[in-house]
Amino acid sequence: MTTAQPKPRLTNAAREALTCYLFLLPWGIGFLAFVIGPVVASFVLGFMDYEIVTPARWVGLANYIELFTDDARFGMSMGNTLYYVLVFVPLHVIVATLLALLLNQKARGIAVYRTLFYVPSIVPIVAGAILWVWILQPEWGLINSTLALINIEGPLWLASLTWSKPALILMALWGSGAAMIIVLAGLQGVPQHLYEAAEIDGANRWQRFQHVTIPMLSPTLFFILVLSVIASFQVFTTAYVMTGGGPAESTLFYMLYLYRRAFVLLDMGYAASMAWILFVAVLALTLVQFKLASRWVYYEAEQS
Repeated sequence: MTTAQPKPRLTNAAREALTCYLFLLPWGIGFLAFVIGPVVASFVLGFMDYEIVTPARWVGLANYIELFTDDARFGMSMGNTLYYVLVFVPLHVIVATLLALLLNQKARGIAVYRTLFYVPSIVPIVAGAILWVWILQPEWGLINSTLALINIEGPLWLASLTWSKPALILMALWGSGAAMIIVLAGLQGVPQHLYEAAEIDGANRWQRFQHVTIPMLSPTLFFILVLSVIASFQVFTTAYVMTGGGPAESTLFYMLYLYRRAFVLLDMGYAASMAWILFVAVLALTLVQFKLASRWVYYEAEQS
């Protein structure tokens, strides 16, 4: 008569690992279905002529070749986007830093002012865009009406080839409150003894700002810089709501043109190739920023 062998039992560690994987399984399925799947599909579509209503046809690199050799709007939209990035990003960092410095005070009611400057960043972007269409209205808008009080004729703003992009940048700067909060947190994390030591050494306010505040704040500024560049290359909603890409396509940004190719012209293959070009460009620029960061970003832990 043979005795039954006892079934091996899972150890506590194995049981915990299995439980963990079971909890992660729904997320993993969703990640594969809604992230990895669309990414792979878009990569494949970039090599196809696919207009939704017609069967997909493999065309190889034809979409990419057409983008760089036979599509004037591709170059125009990229130029408009680069203008936006090069103007908005530095101003965004500067405005956020100045606001944080201004609000980094121990004064009565300072929390109220911080809240007021932060609120625009949480206003839904479509609502904010509609509000700014009214503010920038040439005839009775708030800005031009204010300028008229001092006998200055305001520009046409959103209807002007010259002022349309600056108008969108102005609207975007209105939402710098989130970056301001991040910089403010960085300022409050600067050790007070560094300021005291610099003051003992005879440093004035500007020298303390230059040699203490900026170096200690540089990781925070770098973080904002990277995120701002990535977000600026994807600017879409404000142009879509406020100008529709006009006037004369002066605000036809890259993502707006991509949207038109995908959902107006239904050229999904062409739009997918545009998306991958943007991804590669932003990735390369981000890597360059990280490469150059060692020249100006100060990490206290690395210096100790």
